[in-house]
Amino acid sequence: MASYFDKVKNFLIDLELPISFENSEDEVFIINKEDAGINDLVIGVAEPILIMEQTIFEVPDGKKDVYKRLLQLNGQVVHGAFVLDEDSNRVVFRDTLQLENLDLNEIEASINSISLMMAEFSSEIIALSKN
Repeated sequence: MASYFDKVKNFLIDLELPISFENSEDEVFIINKEDAGINDLVIGVAEPILIMEQTIFEVPDGKKDVYKRLLQLNGQVVHGAFVLDEDSNRVVFRDTLQLENLDLNEIEASINSISLMMAEFSSEIIALSKN
């Protein structure tokens, strides 16, 4: 039986998502598809889940209004959410999926959600990052 890493890699290939980096030992991929708003999307196989993270921007110190707006935007995102990195003020878009039943439609929906979110909120995200 193929590993989850191989299964995810095949899904990325089927979805024609360019893999710019892969490490089978750490079970990590990085994909880029700038025309879809995907820039250094890290996809990690961490059994029992698949983790997808893309850094969006760093929040300037003392900008509580940015956090409030990000929480409001989370309610409009189909899959995943904006999260704050534990070690910095970086805003990351994160989604997780169960590996056991993972199929092509699920991973495609999550990646489409990132693309849609970046397209729909790009102007606002740029403004928040400059606040």
